[in-house]
Amino acid sequence: MSSILLAATSVPVTPVWSPTVGIIISASSAVVLLFTFALKSAKVGLGMPILPVSVPGFIGAMAFGHVIGIGIVLGLTNIGRL
Repeated sequence: MSSILLAATSVPVTPVWSPTVGIIISASSAVVLLFTFALKSAKVGLGMPILPVSVPGFIGAMAFGHVIGIGIVLGLTNIGRL
């Protein structure tokens, strides 16, 4: 059996989307956005009208927040808490 097929057999079960998953992803994105307020490099480029962060900084914070949130959701699913 090839190694690709062996890797496909060990894929963990992923949860179905629920409001809990959405809250975890949103909260992790908000926390990462709060961390970007302290960075000087987050203010380079076109600024957001309401937030003290630039558009690229906002997009980067949201993307990284989703990555962190996905890790939290998969971790909680793996230990059986979600």
